[in-house]
Amino acid sequence: MKCPACGRELTEMTAGDVKVDACQNGCGGIWFDRFELKKLADPRESDGESLLDLNRDPEASVDLEARKKCPACADMIMMRHFFSPKKAVEVEECPQCGGHWLDFGELGEIRSWKLSDKERFEAAQDYFSEIFDNQLAQLEKARKMEAEKINNITRIFRFITPSWYLKRK
Repeated sequence: MKCPACGRELTEMTAGDVKVDACQNGCGGIWFDRFELKKLADPRESDGESLLDLNRDPEASVDLEARKKCPACADMIMMRHFFSPKKAVEVEECPQCGGHWLDFGELGEIRSWKLSDKERFEAAQDYFSEIFDNQLAQLEKARKMEAEKINNITRIFRFITPSWYLKRK
């Protein structure tokens, strides 16, 4: 497999029971097949520590802004996204195979922070608020308008046919 960042050959490495492909003696990036990154991203997992100090070539040229091709899927361009709600590390992910590419140092950054349950809850609340607050406000406004229409119709019926209204009570 070729490195999507610098074009050198990737070297298979083992971290615990996970095999990854690293750009050893190149740019120092790491390729994780689907679900492998989640296994090694947790700082409590000591298996991922072996991947933090890869040998790299300081001359390896990497354009961090360039779109990268997936090393596992022939011509598939990987998509960039933040790895966590904290938006601290941006990683590349292949939309076809679900693998992740991390540039040098990104695994260390991911492993260096661990959200508490409270922080994770607050980050999720912020994220969902950012996405859904406007939509929920519009739905609430529509619900209130619909309730007002129903109340108006009820008032009209009470006025027109008071005996009908009294029978319903």
